[in-house]
Amino acid sequence: MSRVFNTIIFVAILIILGILILIDLKTGQIDIPFKNIISFFSFSNVSDDSYYLLVKEFRFPRVLVAVLTGFALSVSGLLMQTVFRNPLAGPYVLGISSGASLGVALFVLGGSLLVGVQGVLGTNISLLISAGAGAAFVMLIILAVSVRVRDNISILIIGILIAGVVSSIVSILQYYANDISVKSFVVWTMGNLDAVSYNDVMLILPIIVFGLFGVFLMSKNLNLTLLGESFAKSMGINTKIQRILVFSFVSLLTGTVTAFCGPIGFIGIAAPHIARWIFNTANHFVLIPAASIIGAIFLVSSDILTHSITTQGILPVNAVTAIMGAPFIIWVVMQNKKTVI
Repeated sequence: MSRVFNTIIFVAILIILGILILIDLKTGQIDIPFKNIISFFSFSNVSDDSYYLLVKEFRFPRVLVAVLTGFALSVSGLLMQTVFRNPLAGPYVLGISSGASLGVALFVLGGSLLVGVQGVLGTNISLLISAGAGAAFVMLIILAVSVRVRDNISILIIGILIAGVVSSIVSILQYYANDISVKSFVVWTMGNLDAVSYNDVMLILPIIVFGLFGVFLMSKNLNLTLLGESFAKSMGINTKIQRILVFSFVSLLTGTVTAFCGPIGFIGIAAPHIARWIFNTANHFVLIPAASIIGAIFLVSSDILTHSITTQGILPVNAVTAIMGAPFIIWVVMQNKKTVI
């Protein structure tokens, strides 16, 4: 019965995601008729069609990266909540996102220091490498700490402290950078899906798919981890290697989307809780795809609001996700019943 119920729910949330994608493609300063959007997907009547070009070159890459980002952040949050057994853990608690921000800050604010690298590799790849290197740097610190510190809560606190130090370094870089670089970096920190092109999507897509596939392969071990680290060890799981894999996948997924879209909060915390609530399970074989779809729904909905709330431009997506996600997080904190983790 539960399999039938899960299948029905999966179909329902996929339909909701599909509808939201169509609405997102339609929404903007120029309203596109649904028939033109259908024409885009059916490859019909495309010659000299301005609507088709608008969808192809601008809106479809934006919506696709919103879906991928929702996938990545929600699964990262699920991993963090499972490993730390903390309902408020998310992809940013270990300072990994702050590390990615540091890498981007060095790239954007570093000026002439990285001009040579940018000329050789190109802006997009350089940006991705910078964010990945920053995330990996923080991850290595966390891994080194985890060798000596066994308590997950202590690692969580250390990650928060590292994030604070990294944020301070970023602030110093901003203080000494020129006005144009600072403005570019500040705009990036607000979250932006509109600047992503097809080339960016083709760079992001294989990385996210690889990361999600790797996480799904860990589902069985993650389920055993919920029963306690001692029990997981008794079942033959090397918890140290599993912790390294979890941190690595979180760094990969969070660092990649942060590089191109900026730091987007709350999705990583909210989506896994909503998935547990809807499916009433802690089984990661169900939760990983469920949280992915719900995270995509969350971010696509936020993207729709960024383009429809005001006619004065586009709102920062990070502001919208905070407004949508914060009440839910407050509810999680205030609820008396135990969460299913």
